[in-house]
Amino acid sequence: MRVRQLRLAAGLTQEDLAHRCGLFRTYMSRIETGRANPTLTMVDALATSLNVPIAALFEPER
Repeated sequence: MRVRQLRLAAGLTQEDLAHRCGLFRTYMSRIETGRANPTLTMVDALATSLNVPIAALFEPER
């Protein structure tokens, strides 16, 4: 859910973020809903694409 929150705050669609990370949109959806666990490499790609520190991905929802 935190990835979704950060993505929406950045004004990105799932497709936009997936493209930036080199993923399929369906996989991005699974990450956001907790049905997929991204690798450490993907966690880094998500943080970079969202322009946030990695730790921001693990903060409680605001």
